[in-house]
Amino acid sequence: MAPFLRHRHLPACSQLTPDETTELLGMVRDLQRAGAGGGLQPLLRGKNLALLCSDDKKPEAQLFRRAALELGAHVAHVAISLDESSPDADVVHTARLLGRLYDAVECQGMPGPLVQRVAAETDIAVYDGLAAATHPTASLAWQLGDEGHFSDNRRYLLQTCLLSTMS
Repeated sequence: MAPFLRHRHLPACSQLTPDETTELLGMVRDLQRAGAGGGLQPLLRGKNLALLCSDDKKPEAQLFRRAALELGAHVAHVAISLDESSPDADVVHTARLLGRLYDAVECQGMPGPLVQRVAAETDIAVYDGLAAATHPTASLAWQLGDEGHFSDNRRYLLQTCLLSTMS
């Protein structure tokens, strides 16, 4: 998929060059066409994702779950047990455990510095509120224009990010 996203944690989407943004949006449009043509392939089949959040019923948790499930991934809700005052040893242990159990982790409702600490201790993709309305990728969904409903555009954008960072 997008070589500029490989091994990047998704806050870096706010730092994409104009050419990278154009390429990413082109990939989203390709995925939209594939979805409209009879459904998406389960390109993340066999992948296990963790959804770290306090409430997996919130809209952003549901959006992340739906985007991943449509691509064939398994998504497990993991209650947040860390906070900014957690000892480094606890963060390291938790991050390494997550890295052994999951292929990627979506952190929702966690302070950015804590997400960065988790990301630093594992070699899997760690997303900082990828499905949140405040995430930099949300503004990219508006750039897709009238090609679909905003919520569909947002979901396809999340799927493109997942595919790009996990492949």
